[in-house]
Amino acid sequence: MPRPRGERGSAVVDFVLVLVVLVPIFLGILQVALVLLVRNTLASAASEGARYAATLDRGPADGEARTRHQIDGAISGRYADDVSARPAMIDGAPGVEVVVHATVPALGLFGPGVELTVTGHAVEEQRP
Repeated sequence: MPRPRGERGSAVVDFVLVLVVLVPIFLGILQVALVLLVRNTLASAASEGARYAATLDRGPADGEARTRHQIDGAISGRYADDVSARPAMIDGAPGVEVVVHATVPALGLFGPGVELTVTGHAVEEQRP
């Protein structure tokens, strides 16, 4: 059915108005998903590195290397640039703490990246 003469081109305007609302919402959802993925991956790698460093005959440097390897294999090595491991006291027991700092870039055209800091802890194994 043909449209009345005064409504020609209104579909294009409607389409643009809907896109102006939907595209930022879609990009926002993708940004949140990316940040959660990276945060969960970094937290898992930091915990794994701390557990590895806390085993007998291993030290913080081994945990740091393990954390970097885990991050590089899971997402990207650029998120493993700022990884540190050190001895720490965990509830009064000697342990290891692995800290990862990373920046998740913004997906859209504007906005800063999201800074993340995650920590993994593990109590050191003791000889029997």
